[in-house]
Amino acid sequence: MNPNQARIQVGISSCLLGEEVRYNGGHKHSTLCTRDLGRYFDFVSVCPEVGIGLGVPRKPIRLVGDPSDPQVVGTDNPDQNVTQALKDFAREKVRDLTELCGYIFIKGSPSCGLFRVKVYNDKGYPQEETGRGVYARVVTDTYPLLPVEETGRMQDAVLRENFVTRVFAYHNWQQLVKEGLTAHKLIEFHSRYKYTLMANNPQSYTDLGRLLADAGKQNVHALGETYFKGLMESLTRKASRRSNTNVLMHLQGYLKNNLSGREKEKLGEAIEQYRNGIIPLIVPVTLLRSHFHTWPNDYITKQSFLQPYPDDLSLRNQI
Repeated sequence: MNPNQARIQVGISSCLLGEEVRYNGGHKHSTLCTRDLGRYFDFVSVCPEVGIGLGVPRKPIRLVGDPSDPQVVGTDNPDQNVTQALKDFAREKVRDLTELCGYIFIKGSPSCGLFRVKVYNDKGYPQEETGRGVYARVVTDTYPLLPVEETGRMQDAVLRENFVTRVFAYHNWQQLVKEGLTAHKLIEFHSRYKYTLMANNPQSYTDLGRLLADAGKQNVHALGETYFKGLMESLTRKASRRSNTNVLMHLQGYLKNNLSGREKEKLGEAIEQYRNGIIPLIVPVTLLRSHFHTWPNDYITKQSFLQPYPDDLSLRNQI
């Protein structure tokens, strides 16, 4: 991947950029977003609560009622109901978000919370079943394949790496579509993501390959939509040490006739140490990339698994 490629548009809750838009006049600045991911992402900042005219600071709001379709009312004043206003804002806003390749939401928000947002009953007690923020629900319903995550969950190194991998894959696909989708380009794209798919969902590479078996005889745009849906759903699954190890061993096989006995031994040791959790994934990957630099292989050079995003994000140093 070229580190100089176009910056990627990613939606984000405004408070995560340090904007003082929260109900208490504060923010939830995420240095992960602004310092690290901000080198490659152009963030599209949205605060739906400010967007509907609520002030800063303001009285807090919360979800009440049916967790699948809750009302958004004032915590102190249940007569304050901003449900429809938030839905109207969200439906209008998503029209401007067609270029996004990902979205990062703030945890627990009745408007922007993505997972396990508290929903209260009419008596003011939290229900066992949780919900999703009203704005976040409209975004995810409108763009069901869009990579989405919450900042709290992104403290988990595996979830963080998975999200960024999906964002770059989504972006690469969108670029392919803009250039003009053909059956040949579609098959090349699938070939490029072979080992990434094997790591995240081993069966998916075979299934998606079968889908493309007679790509030249099908409507390429309809086929592309079906393929992209399968790709993004597959990448949502987290790669495990076991599946990553399987991929590393497959890649090692391409070097069996090139490496010396000692080089094979050292590479094998690195893969085994990764499998046992002794070293991070970046170590065997770096070894493989070094060997393929010495012994170039055009097919392997194109594989997204070896460089799914720019190196300086350092996401594989911790998994």
